[in-house]
Formats: sequence, structure tokens, C-alpha cells
Amino acid sequence: MMKETIDQLCKQLRLAHIAEGFEDVPFTTPNEFVHQLLLKERDGREQARAARNIKKARFLDYKVLENYEWHKDISLPHHLSKEELMNLDFIKRKENVILVGSPGTGKTHLASALGRRACERGFEVRFYRVSHLVEELESALANGRLTSFRKKLEKVDLIILDEMGYLPFGKDGAELLFQIISECYEQKSLIITSNLEFSQWNRVFSDSRLTAALVDRLIHHAHIISYTGSSFRLANALSKKL
Repeated sequence: MMKETIDQLCKQLRLAHIAEGFEDVPFTTPNEFVHQLLLKERDGREQARAARNIKKARFLDYKVLENYEWHKDISLPHHLSKEELMNLDFIKRKENVILVGSPGTGKTHLASALGRRACERGFEVRFYRVSHLVEELESALANGRLTSFRKKLEKVDLIILDEMGYLPFGKDGAELLFQIISECYEQKSLIITSNLEFSQWNRVFSDSRLTAALVDRLIHHAHIISYTGSSFRLANALSKKL
């Protein structure tokens, strides 16, 4: 009877994580018991929030920083260490991270892993393949949902734009993407992966003035990380054939 009463009170007070296992909480004093209960509730809420954030982020793969290979062909700017990057201070400062290099060198892995850690630390994240985002923006524009689509991004702390430059856009798509990136300027962080140097982004946006304005906004508060090696995927595929 007492267990049922406690369960009901926990539901009323929205203390779901305490209700799940308060009987197993170790303690030696009443104060320690209350402390351990509150820690259990806090940790449970943080884990549930992280799970919700990860689901909403829509990552394509499960990637974590713990198994990321920091090889010699990754060149970080002199002012940024691996530890600082993985600590996500750039999100708190509303700065960008731009990963540039050949396909298959680990850019998407790092971007996704940083995004997952951000979710675990309470940040709201969205992951987009750039071509898919442009399709969503064009669809939203055609169906009168562009304003609501953009409002959904207002509370997001980090937007990951993967594979910038793999496919060119039409004029409308380029302008819509430009608007999204412009609205992020000094308001939230971006992580962008691309196989193209900035000087080649005209291939994607076609309009040189639009491209120049876009790059200017992106690099003003950005950490640019260069990947100079060859494709891991290709090397692994070839090694399996030998």
C-alpha cells in the first residue's frame, strides 16, 4: 500500500526517476538518503533529455568522440586544441567549426560526434545533409510553411550542415540556404563539412556576391579544420581486397 502511495505521489510531482528505484538507493543517514534520491532524479532527467535531443537531432549514424581517430592529416588552427573542441566551448561562444577536405577522411564522423556530445550536454542540435535541407526549405516555401520551419530552428543551439558542395543548388535553394546561415550569424553555432575550398563554393551557389557574403559570415567566428589525407573508406576497401 505504501509503495502504491509513493508511486502516485511521484507521478503527481513528476519524479519519475525516483519512483523507478528508490528502494535500491544506498544511504546511512536520512540526509544522505534524500541527497541520493535527488541525484537519482537529476541524473535520470539529464539522461532522458539527452535521449530526446539525440532523437530530434536526426543523426544519420551513431558516431562518438571516444572512438574518433585523430590522425596526422587533421590540421587544427593554432588557437584550438582537441580538448577545447571536444569541450564544446565554441557552442557557448556561438562560433562555427568548418571541416574541409577530401571525402572519406572523417569529417562527418567528427561533426556527428560533436553533435551527439552537445546533445548529451543539454544543447539542442539539428543534423542536415545540405542537399536534404535545401529540399526541405524549397518544399516549405512551396507549401507556405517556411516561416514555421525557420521558427523551429530559432531555439536550436547547433546546426550541422554536412556535405556542403557535393551538389549544386538552383537560385531559390541557394538563397534559402543563405538566409538560414545568415540567421545563425552570432546567434547559434554551425558545423559545416565540405570537400571544397571556399574559393570553389561558387560551383554550389553560382552567384559570386552571394557566395562572398556567405563565406564572410561563416568564417568571421570560425575554427577551420583541414583534412589533407586520402579517403579512409577507400583505403579500407582496398586493404580488404589484398
